[in-house]
Amino acid sequence: MRARVSGVLLLDKPEGLSSNAALQRVRRLLGADKAGHVGSLDPLATGMLPICLGEATKVAGDMLGGRKRYAFVVQLGARTDTGDRAGRVVATAPVPALDRSRIEAVLRGFCGMQSQVPPMYSALKRDGQPLYRLARAGVEVERAPRAIRIDELTLQGIEGDTLALETLCSKGTYVRTLAEDIADALGTRGHVIRLRRLYVEPFASEEMQTLEAVEALCAEGRMPRLIGADAALPALPSVALQAAAAARLVCGQAVAAPQANVAGRVRLYDDQGRFLGLGEADGRGAIRPKRLFVL
Repeated sequence: MRARVSGVLLLDKPEGLSSNAALQRVRRLLGADKAGHVGSLDPLATGMLPICLGEATKVAGDMLGGRKRYAFVVQLGARTDTGDRAGRVVATAPVPALDRSRIEAVLRGFCGMQSQVPPMYSALKRDGQPLYRLARAGVEVERAPRAIRIDELTLQGIEGDTLALETLCSKGTYVRTLAEDIADALGTRGHVIRLRRLYVEPFASEEMQTLEAVEALCAEGRMPRLIGADAALPALPSVALQAAAAARLVCGQAVAAPQANVAGRVRLYDDQGRFLGLGEADGRGAIRPKRLFVL
């Protein structure tokens, strides 16, 4: 009988596959009873798609708040209805002379807090319907602007009428919309022709695994590398509990932990270093269970 699967797999999503399709492929390959992905990627996009398996699905919500780094290429001169090369051209404009210093000045203007209107071709819902379904039916609805933050936006190269860019941005940022807005600020139109997510925090230095590599390992009866769920929460203080306290905690009882001199959510471990889940510390040496993991 296969052991229960739990952990985070950092998938290098291939182009042409939806995030949900990639998730279901991985879930079936690993035989996980529960699975969820963190942050959707368009079928056109490639790169890091964290897939939470088993008990690790309990930290997926925390991971959604992490910043993301993307590399993308913008084709100037035309806007498409989808914001990328998969759509039909809906507007064109001449491309001005592309001066590096001017482009970099425009990019600096996008850094910091911004207000961004989500695109119609997105998974956001209106009355239970994803916006992309409405868009495909030729229906456009008003979308409220959302606050996002661009921490970095750099020019990596210019080739013909295309710009290679890289950004580090907050959750909820639509790179396709950002690309359109950059093109507008340069006095033309634009759309994304390549998009790759380089990482999702806190996994900036972690290696991704391709779907082909995962399939090959599973065919050999081997398990791909899974990251522990607690690695997704490095900002939370950790508290180690003695055996008696850990036993009471996993039964749902609040416990005394004099060493826990912090208030707020904490990561909890037993005296063997096993991750027990999340607790709420009161700052006075007491912790109550918040979200426990099945060991």
